[in-house]
Amino acid sequence: MSPAVLSGRRHWLLGLAGLLALLGLWWSGVRLFGGDGLGQLFAPGATFASLDELLGRAELYEHVLVSLRRVLLGLLLALAVGVPLGLLVGASRHLEAATTPAFQFLRMISPLSWMPIAVMLMGVGDQPIYFLLAFAAVWPILLNTAAGVRQLDPRWLQLSRSLSATPWETLRKVILPGVLGHVLTGVRLAIGILWIVLVPCEMLGVSAGLGYYILDTRDRLAYSELMAMVLLIGALGFALDALARSLYRRRLG
Repeated sequence: MSPAVLSGRRHWLLGLAGLLALLGLWWSGVRLFGGDGLGQLFAPGATFASLDELLGRAELYEHVLVSLRRVLLGLLLALAVGVPLGLLVGASRHLEAATTPAFQFLRMISPLSWMPIAVMLMGVGDQPIYFLLAFAAVWPILLNTAAGVRQLDPRWLQLSRSLSATPWETLRKVILPGVLGHVLTGVRLAIGILWIVLVPCEMLGVSAGLGYYILDTRDRLAYSELMAMVLLIGALGFALDALARSLYRRRLG
C-alpha cells in the first residue's frame, strides 16, 4: 500500500476518532447536566431516533432545498459584487487606500444587526434574507480577490502588454486565472459564513427553510426533533464545506 494511501487512511481514522470523541462529550454532558426528563430529550439516542424519523418525511427535503437555494443565490449575489470590486481595489493602490477603512468598518458589523432594517425596508420574505446573506458573504470574496490581484506576477502583465493584448484579453487570460485560487478561497470562507447566518435569517417570518423548521419544532415542544435538526444543519454545513474544498482542489490541483 502506497504512503499516500496510508496517510489518507490515517487522516480519515483520526477524523473519525474526533467525531466519536465529540459524541462522547455530548453523551457525558447530557448525563451530567440533563438528569431530568427534559434533558434526556437531547440525548444522542433520542436525537438519532428523531433524525431517522425526520429523514423519512418529504417536507424536510423541501425545507432543505429552500435553504440551499437561498445560500446559492446569496453566494451568487456576493460573487457578482465582490469579484468586480476586488479586481478594482486590487488594481489601484489609491482606490484601496480610499475604500479599505470603509470596507473594514462595514465588515465588522454583524449581518444580523441589519435584520430589523432589512425587514422594514424590504418587508417580510426572501428579499431581506438574500440581502443579509449577500452582505455576509461579500467580504471574504472581495478581500481575497483584491489580495489575489496584488499578488499577480508583474511579468505576466508585462508579457500581456508586449503582445498587444486588449484589456478584456488581459482580464480573461491573465488576471482571472491568476486570482482564481484566491476567489475560491473566498468562496469557501463565504459558504461557511452563509450557512451560519442562514438559520437566524430564516426566522424572519418566512414559512419554509431550516431556520423556520427549527422554530416550528420549538413551538411544538418537539425537543428531540429540534436537536435532530441542529445535527442535520451541522451535517449539511460540513457537506457544503467538503464540496467547496473538493472544488478548490479540482480546479487548482
